[in-house]
Amino acid sequence: MRLLDRYILKRFLSTYFFVVLILLAVITVIDLTEKMDKYAKANLTALEILSYYVDYVSWIGNLITPITIFIATVYVCSQMAGHTEIIAILSSGVSFKRMLVPFFLGAFVVAVFSFILNGWIIPNSNKSMVAFEMQYFQTRYNYDKRNVHIQVAPATIMYLQSYQNASKTGYHFTLDKYDGNKLIEKLSARRIVWDSTKLKWTVYDWRIDKIDTVFEKFAATGKFLGDSVNMEAENSTPIDTALAIHPSEFESDYRKYEGLTFGELSAYIQTLKERGAAGIEVYQVEFHSRIASTCTIFILVFMGVIVSARKSRGGTGLQIALGFMLSFIFIVFFMLFRTIAETGTIPPQIAVWIPNIIFAIIALAMYKLMPR
Repeated sequence: MRLLDRYILKRFLSTYFFVVLILLAVITVIDLTEKMDKYAKANLTALEILSYYVDYVSWIGNLITPITIFIATVYVCSQMAGHTEIIAILSSGVSFKRMLVPFFLGAFVVAVFSFILNGWIIPNSNKSMVAFEMQYFQTRYNYDKRNVHIQVAPATIMYLQSYQNASKTGYHFTLDKYDGNKLIEKLSARRIVWDSTKLKWTVYDWRIDKIDTVFEKFAATGKFLGDSVNMEAENSTPIDTALAIHPSEFESDYRKYEGLTFGELSAYIQTLKERGAAGIEVYQVEFHSRIASTCTIFILVFMGVIVSARKSRGGTGLQIALGFMLSFIFIVFFMLFRTIAETGTIPPQIAVWIPNIIFAIIALAMYKLMPR
């Protein structure tokens, strides 16, 4: 690595971390001020509040990474341009593309670090942060959906008329098994209760019915008869059943996607697909956003260098203001297409990449048109 590369990389990364620390300090103070009344009302200790903000700072820091690295790029480049350092670099025979190398190297370091944090480390800390907010900031959640149908296994549908979170009890339960589009077996019960010791559901006042098909009876009797129901078993003695569903499925899904690692998020999306559940787009958007944000870093760094590499008569302040404006536009685009994707209007894997594609095209156009 050349001396010039080390010089730019050092300034770039140090400025990035400085910008992150400044923004985190401002955001944390604002958040602390807004929530102080809630902390006092809940009689929280300073240690409990500090523990929450350790998780909060890591989450918000990674969230604003694309924007902070863009601002850092604009600041460093505008400073170098203002001191005629970029003119000297280009005059010495270094091409503009070659000058981009240390910036992209710094972007690569930040992107890898952000990807690891975003995929595996921060989701685990988010679980405790979301649990804290649920306990002290949110009202108590009660599952109020009725007549719920959930696919718990291939060709197996579970039905609950209602469910209570506090007692982890479901009422008027049925479990239907199908062969193709033909119902072959039905387990019915007045209620099911989660046993936290056995980690299984206990079924009370149950009955199992097996439906004979036309073809089975024709093979046995040689006569075509209508379908009939044969009671296989009925008992008031509770039995255990290992349903592929957990009481957590009926808890609040408030920011649940933020507490799932890449592996957990992928597995949960697959589970929702198998069940035919609604609201799967939110989790798909989160999954693809984590990947897209890594590419966002490179696009914004490239755009930042192009915007600020020229010496401006208005000084560095004008270029930094331009950087903030472009950052704001990017946030608007990102939030807009994220909302559209969550409604299912546009496939999530496409919607989350649209802001990147738009800004990449703008950056390439600026690279071609702006004098360097």
